[in-house]
Amino acid sequence: MKSKPDILLVDDDPSISRMVQLYLEKEGYEVRTALRGDEAVAEFRKLPPDLILLDVMLPGMDGWQVLKSIRKTSDIPVIMLTAKDETFDKVLGLELGADDYVTKPFDMKELMARVKAVLRRSLGAEEPKEEALSFPGLTVSLARYEVFYEGRKIDMPPKELEVLYFLASHPNKVFTRAQLLDQVWGFEFEGQSRTVDVHVKRLRDKLPDSEKYGWSLNTVWAVGYSFKQE
Repeated sequence: MKSKPDILLVDDDPSISRMVQLYLEKEGYEVRTALRGDEAVAEFRKLPPDLILLDVMLPGMDGWQVLKSIRKTSDIPVIMLTAKDETFDKVLGLELGADDYVTKPFDMKELMARVKAVLRRSLGAEEPKEEALSFPGLTVSLARYEVFYEGRKIDMPPKELEVLYFLASHPNKVFTRAQLLDQVWGFEFEGQSRTVDVHVKRLRDKLPDSEKYGWSLNTVWAVGYSFKQE
């Protein structure tokens, strides 16, 4: 039995890798490192870690290829590290099953907070006891991690489903981005974060024309989001 959470850090920049490793070890984590994508896959297969910090731009295999390979056999949490602050990259990572992303240059305190939050949820999560939420045209099950819309099962990464479930659990209540980060991701973050916006946009794309059923994902300008139900 492992005494400390085991993190696999994958980054081809030795200086960044060393700095992040020192911070992680200071927080009490066991850290393994890899500089190439193919090395990361080999390390994962040798001994699956509790969490992977995965850079996008890597030699051998890029981060997306590594993530695809891992997701074929495992749902181990993955936080993407990317130098690109583009919505396409973020959405692609979420679609492929990443649990979160951090854009370089990142603040080490924020990165540590995200690591702690993801590990707390993955290592200490209890079996959900609640029944599925049902609305006209929509069923959301957190226990099974399934969403059905208009009778069809919708493919949805875990965090998107958790955002939808949380909002739908509190109809007509408005939550700020900071509150959603705290409730769904499990960490407090002061400042701007596009994480929530990206997830809500993806949800809207997957649940089109929901207003006809009397509910919708609603934006309250300058405040946040709500699951609006008539």
